[in-house]
Amino acid sequence: MKNKQKDFLTLKDYSREEILYMIALAAKIKKDKKLYSDLLKSKSIALLFDKHSTRTRLSFEAGIEQLGGNCIYIDASTLQLKRGETVQDSAKVFSGYLDGLVIRTFKQETVEVFAKNSTITVINGLTDLYHPCQILSDLFTIQELGMLDKNLKFTYVGDCNNVSNSLMIGFAKLGIDMTIGCPKVYKPSEDIMEYAMHLAKESESSINITDDPIKAVENADIIYTDVWISMGDEDSEEKTKALTQFQVNSKLAHYAKPDVKIMHCLPAHRGQEITSEVMDGENSIVWQQAENRLYAQKALLVYLYS
Repeated sequence: MKNKQKDFLTLKDYSREEILYMIALAAKIKKDKKLYSDLLKSKSIALLFDKHSTRTRLSFEAGIEQLGGNCIYIDASTLQLKRGETVQDSAKVFSGYLDGLVIRTFKQETVEVFAKNSTITVINGLTDLYHPCQILSDLFTIQELGMLDKNLKFTYVGDCNNVSNSLMIGFAKLGIDMTIGCPKVYKPSEDIMEYAMHLAKESESSINITDDPIKAVENADIIYTDVWISMGDEDSEEKTKALTQFQVNSKLAHYAKPDVKIMHCLPAHRGQEITSEVMDGENSIVWQQAENRLYAQKALLVYLYS
């Protein structure tokens, strides 16, 4: 497939066909890890991170190296950006030195301004609004299990955040139903819901939201959760209390299918949004999901730079 994209800022910009192509490419790369080993030869790609990272950093660093490229990690706190230099000016400087940039930051606006003012490829490694790299990997993991089709009953429970936002967009693009279980006060924003619902209508799928955790996971094939307090947010006793009934534990999982798969994008706060019994249980695919970040990231890079 010929790539029509320069950047990867959100799954909104990618078609169903492009997403499925990258998933298939990830599977191909996982099977033969030496594929495309010279793709990024003589290219330098920087990771500009405002937030802590394990999987995003490691998967991109290893992936860029395995594709023959040079990876430069930059702690955003050490740059002139933190002393008043504008994002626009920084983007122009970066364009003169690099072939690509992965940004992990707070505002979605930051990656969009960077992309608009640069001539290099910009990848969203995470913002407060979206986490498209994570979802690309998640979809690959589900496909690897042979479950990524119209018959899938997929449920996300807990706090609605950048991960759930991108999951809604990804599933709606692919025309697969999704259920969200969350307290009413922590449901997705109206803007995100309106966009995702529109996509779902076009693809003849549905996004269902309920504040009943049992109803949310009934007969689910997959239960997915994430931390309740995202990076940069203040811990809230009130929020934690409201989300307690949405903890993914053996009692809640009992209402799903007996062979329900458990997903978590990590890091996990064991004993809060998920119990160790479930996370380490035989139905957990959390570690497969984490490993697949590498292959999905490499597939994305191959697609953007081929």
